[in-house]
Amino acid sequence: MSDATSGTNNAWEDPRLRALEQLLALPAAELRPTLDQAGQLISEVLNAEKVDVFLIEHGTQCLVAVGTSQTPMARLQKSLGLDRQPLANGGRAVQVYETETPFISGRVEDDPLELPGIKQRLGVRSTLMAPLPIGMEMRGVLGVSSARNDFFTDNDLRFLQAAARWVGMVAHRAELVQELTKLAVKQARRKAAEELITVLAHDMANYLLPLQARIQLIHRRAARKQEPEDLRDAAGAAASLRSLTRLINDLLDVGRLDQGLFSLRVQPVDLAGLVRELATTASTSEHPVHFEGPEELVTVADPDRVRQVLENLVANALKHSPPGRPVDVKLEALARPEGPWVRVSVSDQGPGIPAELVTTLFERFIRGPGSTGLGIGLHLARRIAEAHGGTLEVAQTSSSGTRFELSLPVAAG
Repeated sequence: MSDATSGTNNAWEDPRLRALEQLLALPAAELRPTLDQAGQLISEVLNAEKVDVFLIEHGTQCLVAVGTSQTPMARLQKSLGLDRQPLANGGRAVQVYETETPFISGRVEDDPLELPGIKQRLGVRSTLMAPLPIGMEMRGVLGVSSARNDFFTDNDLRFLQAAARWVGMVAHRAELVQELTKLAVKQARRKAAEELITVLAHDMANYLLPLQARIQLIHRRAARKQEPEDLRDAAGAAASLRSLTRLINDLLDVGRLDQGLFSLRVQPVDLAGLVRELATTASTSEHPVHFEGPEELVTVADPDRVRQVLENLVANALKHSPPGRPVDVKLEALARPEGPWVRVSVSDQGPGIPAELVTTLFERFIRGPGSTGLGIGLHLARRIAEAHGGTLEVAQTSSSGTRFELSLPVAAG
């Protein structure tokens, strides 16, 4: 090869190499502006009259020009609505996306498979298209157009295929940055909300004792005067106050867990007796709670905290059970390689938990279907189980019911 020929090849290659370098140097900002810049770079290198970065929009089954060169033909395309190409309409871009095969044509006006709007209204005569992978999947098409016949070469197509891979990397990076930014904002908002709620819970707790004392005075006065309506109202107010107290205590417990101030008062406890008593107390004529287990099963745990977990599970099961259907509570001993464990399962016959909620069910402030609480009960219950060295899981959920399982080592930490 002569020096002159070598120099010509280098001159041909350098602009393309620089363009690829510039593609990778694009800032990982928002996706659309990043792809717009990528389209403009490729348009300048290939002297094209339009470059599109088409991405599939699964909801509408359309290829959408998310990134486009800033050229008159690109602006005309948008005004004609040709920046959105439904898969059902066919066309060369759709074919390249579906077959993942690159395409080149210098006589688009004679191509029976191209969309009439591309040929007649945009006036495209030459086109290059390459499939566009982003991450681990095929996500779209990188397309280049010219209003002149036989304008592009096979070398241009090879360059476009390389550029498509690089554009895919740039797009993937931009999407990751967007997701990380959204996640950081979401976490910051949640953290601020959690801190605010904890402060409010502390302040509200200061008013509970005086309020409880007042309700007790009203109750005693009504009892002394034998006023049944006032007695009933006082009893209702006391029940509401107990619910409010439990809610505030749960919020404070979550804060203590986050701050490392949460502690357990572990001691030998007859878990069978504790669970049997809880089932008896929670059982009603409309929703019986059935207990199955041994007469006695002693373990080491914080009885108040274990009761707190089980009360939450049973209350949830009762809430979601159809009238007349029982809630089943089963206690059993387990033999595991690391030592003896105990397991309490709580089963209802409700509608089950939607699959999309199961993975986030134990996160704080995530409420299940039909729930009116703050969404901290299950989060706190799992944290208490983990503080004992145990686990709390959704063992089964379907249209015929849900089963939660609390598992604890016999010698709790």
